[in-house]
Amino acid sequence: MTGVIRILGIDPGSGATGWGLIETAGARLSFLAAGVIRPKRTLTRAGRLAAIHEGLAAMIADWTPAEAAVEETFVNASPRDALVLGEARGVALLAPALAGIAVAEYAANTIKKSVVGRGHAEKSQVAAMVRVLLPAAGAPSSGPLAADAADALAVAICHAHHRGAANLLKRSA
Repeated sequence: MTGVIRILGIDPGSGATGWGLIETAGARLSFLAAGVIRPKRTLTRAGRLAAIHEGLAAMIADWTPAEAAVEETFVNASPRDALVLGEARGVALLAPALAGIAVAEYAANTIKKSVVGRGHAEKSQVAAMVRVLLPAAGAPSSGPLAADAADALAVAICHAHHRGAANLLKRSA
């Protein structure tokens, strides 16, 4: 695994969809960019989903990631909230798939364990570890790192760790 792989991490949400881009070369991780897509609240549900898709599609066209990873839906107390989040997740899965990019999915506990070492870590702990693992993220030159963008970078980091293990297993078989 000596080649450089560009990975897109997505933290889906109908009000804010975080995205983060990293490159991995072996065990080395490098921060490229991160951001949050925030559709206007005045848009219809369909309009908000379209805005999320347009934002992700533009970012994918600009950065050309090789692989993508999306956080899986966790169980919500409200069925309506789960449905709305599921729609945003569908768009988050669709955008890279339409660009021909392989998409992996990870549970929130898997992401937290991969980044922090504990599956039930707090969001602040995840954000702090993202800044440790990717010092350029949130540096003055790139601006402050929004919580949704930090979560998306955590998804990308998780995928970088898991894709490496999967590739090692494939080579040894």
